[in-house]
Amino acid sequence: MSVEPNIAASSSPLTAVPAARRQQSSMARAFRNPSVLIGGLVIVIMVALGAAAPWLGTINPTEPHTSGRNKLPGSEVTVRDDDGKPVKIAYRLGSDNLGRDVYSRVLYGARISIFVGITVAIISVIAGMIIGLFSGYIRWLDPIVMRIMDGLMAIPAILLAIALVSLFRAGIGAVILAITIPEIPRVVRLVRSVVLSVREEPYVEAAITTGTPMLKLLWRHVLPNTIAPMIVQGTFICASAILVEAILSFLGIGIPPETPTWGNVMAAGKDVFYLFPHNIFYPGVMLALTVLAVNMLGDGLRDTLDPKLAKRV
Repeated sequence: MSVEPNIAASSSPLTAVPAARRQQSSMARAFRNPSVLIGGLVIVIMVALGAAAPWLGTINPTEPHTSGRNKLPGSEVTVRDDDGKPVKIAYRLGSDNLGRDVYSRVLYGARISIFVGITVAIISVIAGMIIGLFSGYIRWLDPIVMRIMDGLMAIPAILLAIALVSLFRAGIGAVILAITIPEIPRVVRLVRSVVLSVREEPYVEAAITTGTPMLKLLWRHVLPNTIAPMIVQGTFICASAILVEAILSFLGIGIPPETPTWGNVMAAGKDVFYLFPHNIFYPGVMLALTVLAVNMLGDGLRDTLDPKLAKRV
């Protein structure tokens, strides 16, 4: 008889107010954190540059010009259009060995690279949360799932991604899948650890005693406890995915070379790096800034969302 009042009290408006205030307090601390502000600002700028690439880019990023091969930043060349008329092209950041504009390719590359990072983070977090919730809650399923996850984690992520992408036809879908699979075990282990601790809480045991269905229990009582760590983990996965995609493209086994991504832009200039370093320098700077910004955002969110670290902020 003492169980029902406890459950009713846990869902009453009186206890909902402090929870809402705690959430608002965490958000306020997050916006005061310099890492969150700086990292978030840089990410917004990168996303805006990628979204505005059709308007900011001066030249078709996939169109080669033989007369404009390996031009230094600030160079201009005259080419003829489809009607045979002379057209002057200005290479703001130089050109690659096929005469493609590095400036336009870097801008368009932001769209692909950031899209891959965000997509991998979302898919791996959702899949990892589902698997981790059931693995941590269902006792007989836990050892089976965890042995599979341990086997995947035993293989270095980049090697597993290379092996997976080689099994499929080159394309953005294959790259996303190849990067996502190695990230899922890390999410599963994190969610499972949260579930194992929450499962022993009195309110969860009370819900089990009253006959609450498993799916409803996981949704209402267990899942909310995984949101904060998953937001932080998702930022780190996004940064890692952007970097791995660049590595795969640089090695020539990721997204097709004609598609502008930061890895492909650097790959096109690796053979002439000593003579024309701009082919690697500019996309490398964009890649480094983006990965650093996402990691800074993740660190800031971890500091504000983790109760133990939040006291220091």
